[in-house]
Amino acid sequence: MKYLLGIGLILFALVIFGGTFIPIIRQEIDFRLNKYDSPQEIKQVTPVDTDFGIMIPRIQANAKVIKDVDPFISTEYQVALTRGVAHAKGSSLPGQPGNIFLFSHSAVDFLNATKYNSIFYLLTKLEKDDSIKLIYEEKEYDYSVIAKSIVNSDDIEYLTLEPTKEETLTLMTCWPPGTSLKRLIVQATRQLTQSENILY
Repeated sequence: MKYLLGIGLILFALVIFGGTFIPIIRQEIDFRLNKYDSPQEIKQVTPVDTDFGIMIPRIQANAKVIKDVDPFISTEYQVALTRGVAHAKGSSLPGQPGNIFLFSHSAVDFLNATKYNSIFYLLTKLEKDDSIKLIYEEKEYDYSVIAKSIVNSDDIEYLTLEPTKEETLTLMTCWPPGTSLKRLIVQATRQLTQSENILY
């Protein structure tokens, strides 16, 4: 009986480990096999949602964005994150001045962490000047990565940035993947079209 119990516990541990880290390993392998050395090599993708969506070509991320999610109410954002990336309530929207804050947290346990984090697992692969595209109300907005950092999990300064005339984008996910120890932050600025530059 003890022998069977021991085997059962080992199998249970393997299921938890596999459920948490196999998606991470699979995405890492896919990224390395499809690694692009220049923007011209990146495959074009069609957005999964044109009402509010995000596409990150270098890591082939393509997801729906759930608008106006309270980042301080766990029950609210955990549900939203099963459907896509969350847009923090009170932060700006594409085309508006200020900071647009999007996040994909991990869950409260390892079994659910991969489900909530999978869209942004490869954010760490982004480099300066990489492209991030937001689609909002049928219009595409282009952003360029300017910075990437790892911060403490209780650091909320990126969520509460002072309003500015410039349009910026902040992406956040948990770090390392499958845990909630730290936060990985990617910041980007809007790339205006030629006609928009004339207006500004």
